[in-house]
Amino acid sequence: MKLKPTHRHGSGARQRYACNGFTLAEVLAALVFMAIVIPAAVHGLQIASRAGQVAQRKSAAARVADRLLNEMIITSQAKLPNQSGSLQEGPYTYRWQMRNERWQLDAIHTITMQVTFTVQGEDYDVRLSTLLDTTQP
Repeated sequence: MKLKPTHRHGSGARQRYACNGFTLAEVLAALVFMAIVIPAAVHGLQIASRAGQVAQRKSAAARVADRLLNEMIITSQAKLPNQSGSLQEGPYTYRWQMRNERWQLDAIHTITMQVTFTVQGEDYDVRLSTLLDTTQP
């Protein structure tokens, strides 16, 4: 009884290993695809990072504006004309400006507190407004 070998040694083995690589065209296509996808992904991450920083700082700026507006009203400084300044909170600086404008009636004024902050070189702001009766002490 003769057995036939299942594997051929010779040209069949060489042929089997010759098919296991990528062609130059496939490698170049993959590199072109990566050259397009990677910058787009990095730009998307930068946008997401900026949005997160702006949201966090906007929340802090709203707290600063609320605190300053309440302080101005309680100390009667809100009846004074426009004021401005800056406030350091942690590592961040918030610039604020208060505007006192007459509303529809002479005795009622609109007090607006605008807090400006910078994230990655761009300015953003938060504004809070309230009505103030200037006839009350």
